[in-house]
Amino acid sequence: MTNQQPSQENNMVATGNLDGRVAVITGSTRSIGRAIAEAFLADGATVVLSGRSEVKGKQALEELQAGEKAVFHASDSSSQADIEALVDWTVERFGRLDIMVNNVGGTEGFAPVHELSDEAWHKALDLNLNAYFYGTRRALKPMLEGGWGRVINISSVEGKQANKPAISHYITNKHAIHGLTKATAFEYGTLGITCNAICPGAVDTDLMRAAGPAAAEAEGISYKEWLGRFAEHAATKKITTVEQIAGVASLLTSDAGAGITGTLISVDGGTAQW
Repeated sequence: MTNQQPSQENNMVATGNLDGRVAVITGSTRSIGRAIAEAFLADGATVVLSGRSEVKGKQALEELQAGEKAVFHASDSSSQADIEALVDWTVERFGRLDIMVNNVGGTEGFAPVHELSDEAWHKALDLNLNAYFYGTRRALKPMLEGGWGRVINISSVEGKQANKPAISHYITNKHAIHGLTKATAFEYGTLGITCNAICPGAVDTDLMRAAGPAAAEAEGISYKEWLGRFAEHAATKKITTVEQIAGVASLLTSDAGAGITGTLISVDGGTAQW
């Protein structure tokens, strides 16, 4: 339910911190994933964008104007085979994979627990938790071979609380992603690989505008009221921007971020209590 269309103008400051690194970002033709791609490109990385739509992939590459530094590979993140193929294709093409950003996520079929359908539950598991596990597991091998790696899981403020109705499947998945994040950080911390989760608050993206009205309807309020509540609960009284999320992703892949692992970093304007 998180995922704001990035501005057409890339304001990222080039650093060169990621020269020679290769990053894969799921769901990166727009919104949060796209903003992270822009940040990594500014830092010098080669970025593999992915998504289900070839048309959106082509458009993203045209807008980025990054030449051979950005490529697109079609992938449905709800499919284990597609995610594993995305990682394998990247390694075959570039000979390495240094950064894996598990970004795709979402939920449908909003309902209280006693009315939640099997279909909605399993779709949420596949698109959120399972996708992150398969992507991480597949990416770890080339990272281990290279002796360096960064796994970033795009989670949600909802992974730190449970105070909204009709999204139990989403809340459950995000809490579980935090467990996967910490377990991965623990197992690979001495091997040059870090794993962290970024927990955005509400972001007014095209994806949010597509899914949000149904969630709002399940609560009996308008989408405007629903979105406004996120801002009201934030210390800043503002919703999160994709650029703010991308800035944290850039930090986590930098030399300065090497000591950060197993963390659940809120980028939510002070919404979560921890």
